[in-house]
Amino acid sequence: MPASPSTLPRFWSPRWWRQRALARAHAAVDPALWPAAFATLPLLDGLPPSAIARLKDLAVLFLRSKTLELARGADIDDRTVLELALQATLPVLNLGLDWYGGWHAVILYPEEFVPAREVIDEQGLVWIDDAPKSGEAWQRGPVILSLADAAAGRARDGFNVVIHEMAHKLDMRDGAANGHPPLHRGMNHRRWTEALSAAYADLSRRAAAAPDAADELPIDPYATESPAEFFAVISENFFELPHLLIDEYPLVYDQLRDFYRQDPAARLAPAW
Repeated sequence: MPASPSTLPRFWSPRWWRQRALARAHAAVDPALWPAAFATLPLLDGLPPSAIARLKDLAVLFLRSKTLELARGADIDDRTVLELALQATLPVLNLGLDWYGGWHAVILYPEEFVPAREVIDEQGLVWIDDAPKSGEAWQRGPVILSLADAAAGRARDGFNVVIHEMAHKLDMRDGAANGHPPLHRGMNHRRWTEALSAAYADLSRRAAAAPDAADELPIDPYATESPAEFFAVISENFFELPHLLIDEYPLVYDQLRDFYRQDPAARLAPAW
C-alpha cells in the first residue's frame, strides 16, 4: 500500500525540494562576489536586509533556470554575471521568479547587435529589421543583451537595458507586448490604461514638438515608439530615477508601484 501524504518522508515535501534547489544555486556562486556586485549597482541602494536576501535568492535561481549563451566572442566574468542577475530579478523582487517562466536563455553579445530578421507589423507588412540593438526580448523566446550597454546599469541615469528587456518579458505574460502586463487582483485596468495612455500621449506630443531637442526630454523619447516601449522605458525610470518619474507622471509611478509592489522613491535619494 502506498504511503499517505502524512507519512511520506520529510524530504519529499515541495518546501524541502525548493530549499535544496536554493542551496545548490547558492553553492554555485562565490559569496565573496556579492559585495562588489551590489556596490556597482546604485539602483539597489537602500534595500533592507530582508530584501537583499530575497534578491540574492532570486538571482541565483535565475542563473540556475536560465542559460547564458555567449555570442560573437562575448566574454563575461563571474561578478558581471551576478550584476546581470541582480538587475534582471529586481523587477520581480516582490512578484516571484514564476513571472519569468516560459523562456530559458539569455544571449549575450559584446556590443550592439543586428538581428536582420523578418518582422510582421500590426498592418501585416513584412520587413527586415536590421537596426542595431542594445537588447531584445522575444515572445516565448530568449532575452538578448549587449554587454556593453548592460554595463550602463552601473549608473543611475534612466538607461538600463536589462530592466527594459525584462519589462518586455513581464508585458508578454498575457500575449504580445502592448504596455499592459497582467495586473494583480485589486488593480484597476481602467486606471492603468488612463494613467499610462495620458503620459504616453504627453511625451509623444513633447517629442514631436521638439524633434531637434529630444535629448533634453526628461524621459528617453524612444518611449514614444509604442505603448510597449513606453512601459519598458518607464520601468527603467521607475527603478533608476523614481523621483523624476514622480515629478513628470505621478499617476504612472503609482501604477508601477502597485504592479511591481515596490517603492524605489522611498529608498533611493534623488539622482540630481
